Amino acid sequence: MPLIAAYLTVIFIWSTTPLGIQWSGAAVGYQFGVALRMAIGLVLLWVIVRLFRLPLPWDRRHLQVYLTGGIPLFLAMSSVYWSAQAIPSGWISVIFGLTPIFTSLFAAMLLGERSFTVARTLGMLLGLGGLTVVFSESLEIHPKAWIGVLGVCFASLIHSLGAVLLKKLKANVHPISVTTGSLIIATPLFMVNSLAHGLPEAIPTKSLLAILYLAVMGTAIGFPLYYYCLSRLHAERVALITLITPVTALLLGSWLNQESIGQRIWAGTVLVIAGLSIYEYGRYLVPGKRWIRWKRFPL
Repeated sequence: MPLIAAYLTVIFIWSTTPLGIQWSGAAVGYQFGVALRMAIGLVLLWVIVRLFRLPLPWDRRHLQVYLTGGIPLFLAMSSVYWSAQAIPSGWISVIFGLTPIFTSLFAAMLLGERSFTVARTLGMLLGLGGLTVVFSESLEIHPKAWIGVLGVCFASLIHSLGAVLLKKLKANVHPISVTTGSLIIATPLFMVNSLAHGLPEAIPTKSLLAILYLAVMGTAIGFPLYYYCLSRLHAERVALITLITPVTALLLGSWLNQESIGQRIWAGTVLVIAGLSIYEYGRYLVPGKRWIRWKRFPL
């Protein structure tokens, strides 16, 4: 696949995933929706691993890698699916857009990997300010919307922490294999959680199609394409995706799901995107000296 086509496909997938999450659990329960998605995605990734003969070792060290990937995956995705019941789908992408900042914070604390400049700190504060604006809007539109905002924040933090811990382990195996191994750990947890809450009597066509879309596009195709882009583009080019998808996700939610977008939501989104832009590219505008350096913390 041409690189530009892969890049645009990843943007499309990440933009439509929040809406798919909301549709997939609307009539069957979010526990069943995420469990079926992960089960199908695991089967498809297993086929990819076998087809391309990718290594999937199960020694003690790699088991630790899969546990480190699988448990945060279960916690983060369960939280996102649960939160999608209380907030519009577009908000999920806006809040998850802060993941690069959270990841950098954990990397600084746990890996001693990065230093913060004035520009990076300003970008982080702008992004968090945008999140605060979104949170204030949630307090007015629905009594339980603030819970959904906090749930996605928790998911973003757990996802970021898991990514940093995986990097700390330095797994010498293909990223698709890591994803497959993590799903082998996480999928039984999703299934047990789904069984504990009961299975739906019927699966509406809309929910089933959303689950299949997320399993095929979001998991089996989305992950490989993302890693394909990451391996051939500078990381900053890939980071632009997180600046685009909050806007496209909001527009898709408004168009396809009749979700209202208030002025404060747009204002919060602009602040988040501005914060991410300054965080990622501010050094070209303000080439300041290092301001804060975190020491490495033992786990």
